[in-house]
Amino acid sequence: MYCRTIRWIGLALGKWSVRRFSVEFPSFKAFHVDVNGLVQSAWEPVTPRGVAAFARASFGRLWLVQFIVAVIVAFPVVWLLYDGFFPTVRAAIRQLPAAGDIRDAKLDWRGASPVLLAEGRFIAFSVDVDHSGDVRSPAHFQIEFGKDRMLIHSLLGYLDRPYPVGLMAFNRPELEPKWGAWEIPLLGLVALAVVVWLVCVWSVLATVYAVPVWLISFFANRDLRLAECWRLGGAALMPGAVIMAVTIVLYGLGLFDLLALGSVGIGHLVVGWVYLLISPSFLPRVPDAVGKKNPFVGEAK
Repeated sequence: MYCRTIRWIGLALGKWSVRRFSVEFPSFKAFHVDVNGLVQSAWEPVTPRGVAAFARASFGRLWLVQFIVAVIVAFPVVWLLYDGFFPTVRAAIRQLPAAGDIRDAKLDWRGASPVLLAEGRFIAFSVDVDHSGDVRSPAHFQIEFGKDRMLIHSLLGYLDRPYPVGLMAFNRPELEPKWGAWEIPLLGLVALAVVVWLVCVWSVLATVYAVPVWLISFFANRDLRLAECWRLGGAALMPGAVIMAVTIVLYGLGLFDLLALGSVGIGHLVVGWVYLLISPSFLPRVPDAVGKKNPFVGEAK
């Protein structure tokens, strides 16, 4: 504790007397903040310096932040499905006839064909038993139900999928209550799938990137162990995921089209590579062996 002594000199009873008063102040060490530790703490995976900090952090810190980022990415995906795709699904189910099913990989359709069931900006549903191609939609995706298969049309072409063998309802009385019961749980399953998928993919890619990161850090004169390279590689993937989440929101708002969404989907991988190249430079350099005596050279006499 710091102690300051203040001398008071006064005259009392005709004699000089000295009175000592000891005043104690709290130690300033109690308020000391390690600024360098705060700067280097791993808490944000957006800047190259923040990504580099995860190399010195624990695995638990990396996995916690990865989980948070994965949840952030899952929110736009769930919102896009709920607001952009699911209303069209509900509208298409309401247009189905009262009877009909898919039995033994064959559609039993009891309505007019071809017909457009429902259409939105993102997806459209139609029934064209003969796949005549008379019904086309400007939606980004169109699912066309035929006699024995369905076609999924998109910007890149179409995907031909046969119906599964078995019995499936394809009528309004059966599908409407089922969809109403499963719509919200389905969103929860999608969110869970996105989080698990991202965490698993990031772990695999971090393993792939560990050796390249070690080589980059070696030639940049940074001392990183392989485990630290693994953590840095895993952290470098998160900025691209954040960019992808923002892009999904812009796509859902109609500011990006499907082509822009696909381009960013490919480009966000390149963002991770850029962070892999840049982030190691924000780590401390290996101290140069300057001024050290050469053990193989004798002392000058």
